[in-house]
Amino acid sequence: MERHFSTRRDFIRQAACGLCASGIFSQSLAGSNPTDIPTRPLGHTGVKVSILGVGGFHIGSIRQDDRSVRLVRAAIDRGVTFLDNAWEYHNGRSEELMGKALADGYRDRVFLMTKHHGRDKKTAMSHLEDSLRRFKTDMIDLWQFHEVVYDDDPEMIFAEGGGIEAADLAKKQGKVRFIGFTGHRDPMLHLKMLAYGYPWDAVQMPMNVFDPHFKSFQKHVLPILVQRNIGIIAMKTMGSGYVLRANVVTPKQALHYVWSQPVSTIVSGMESEEILEANIGLARTFVPMDAAEQATLLDKTKESGVTGTFEPFKTPPNFDGPIGRKLHGMD
Repeated sequence: MERHFSTRRDFIRQAACGLCASGIFSQSLAGSNPTDIPTRPLGHTGVKVSILGVGGFHIGSIRQDDRSVRLVRAAIDRGVTFLDNAWEYHNGRSEELMGKALADGYRDRVFLMTKHHGRDKKTAMSHLEDSLRRFKTDMIDLWQFHEVVYDDDPEMIFAEGGGIEAADLAKKQGKVRFIGFTGHRDPMLHLKMLAYGYPWDAVQMPMNVFDPHFKSFQKHVLPILVQRNIGIIAMKTMGSGYVLRANVVTPKQALHYVWSQPVSTIVSGMESEEILEANIGLARTFVPMDAAEQATLLDKTKESGVTGTFEPFKTPPNFDGPIGRKLHGMD
């Protein structure tokens, strides 16, 4: 019988013990073969990225700067090539710390993504210059509109003088390679963004074992992204910890289910090398679930998933960031 874990801390402890027993955990972080983490195409971009990505928010949660830098570099040394971040994370500290980690040649080894809150052209370009300065780089691989979670976000972005003009200008100037958008609340807003017909390179959205049962991004958005060959970046795979609190699936099942979908990568929040090692172990051992295995897993999560209790980020104003709330006149 498989053991379930009610918290992320339990998952880390048990995963680390299992990896240690198997000999994986005992390997030096810098000395392991980086090719062990599978890679996948990021849509039509022509770029391949590791199926495991480093979440930028958690990098800024680490109090000691040197620990954050070591963690990012350890991930890169182990074969993680996709780095996530955002202009607003910890008031810019996450980007600054990642910028320090990307010195000494590390920048050339990664695909760097960050997000911004510029709904108008001027604000977006200002955020871009901030991010470039913090990263100490002259180019960002993927620049995404952050938190498209309000009904009027698409109209603001595509209005005359809107943020989409900044996206085109940034690409023309060579400061950005690819353009995307993110959102955690409503798949209908993703469909609204896609309906404008803009040639998006990537889209970031929640993907987890509960998603198919409530306001589902997998059911409504994923097929369109696949059809248009747009890179798919999965987030909230553990539901910000809520997936494990439901106590119906194991961490391995949760991650392997999402990797069994046509996603390019999973962005994972990792505050320590132990968490990094546990996730790398699960990425290395990944074997796609067949249709029957996926159906069985979804049957197990249906009763808990239909109410959205374990995906609180889909219910406003839960998880909506302060920059977006202020922009839309919220307290």
